[in-house]
Amino acid sequence: MTAVPTAQAIPRPSFGAGVIGAIPITLGYLAIAFSFGVAATRAGLTGAEAVMLSVLIYAGAAQFLALALLASGAPLLVTAFSLIAMNIRHVLYGPALLKRAGRDADTGHAWAWAFGLTDEVFGTALGALARGQRFSQSFMFGLGLTAYLSWIIGTAVGAWAGGGALSGYPAVEAGLGFMLPALFLALLLSILSGAQVPVIVVAGLSTVAMTLIASSTWGILAGMVSGALVGLFRKGAR
Repeated sequence: MTAVPTAQAIPRPSFGAGVIGAIPITLGYLAIAFSFGVAATRAGLTGAEAVMLSVLIYAGAAQFLALALLASGAPLLVTAFSLIAMNIRHVLYGPALLKRAGRDADTGHAWAWAFGLTDEVFGTALGALARGQRFSQSFMFGLGLTAYLSWIIGTAVGAWAGGGALSGYPAVEAGLGFMLPALFLALLLSILSGAQVPVIVVAGLSTVAMTLIASSTWGILAGMVSGALVGLFRKGAR
């Protein structure tokens, strides 16, 4: 009879495995970041300024929001608060990922790879753990660094192409704006289970409702809070 390997006997994935795992993210990021680079030059930013936004902020929807706020002449404090509120969900990604990874997870360099925990990187890492892969910091570095570099490269190419690069292709330009939520939705569906459906439904409805009532920033916050509360309630009920 063949022995079933224990969790400790399963090798931890390497940096290269993380790079390979990031390929679907990279394909999406290159196109979306290219669109951001083009939009940034249209808004009056230089190529260097557009790339610097991607290097420092590294958040697709938040970067487009920053462009809109800057173009409208919004105060710097309002812009900063909006970006922080829109991205505060990322603070929860690291603890959630390590909880799923288990007690034997090495966290010595979490301060470094946690910077790369975007929605898509988090979804990919969580999906890998759900399929039985062991947690590995090397894998996280490969996954996060590849996605990060593709975002910066895409922004640089878009900024270099200039504001008129997509003017003759309005359908392509509109499609690029939908790629980021479509990519995250695909990753979400890959790890979806029946127990998570109520949480997702409540979070989605809250997000839509608050977005219509107030703004997209408040919509995201409402979705986060309502989804977390429903998840805690269901966990306590079990």
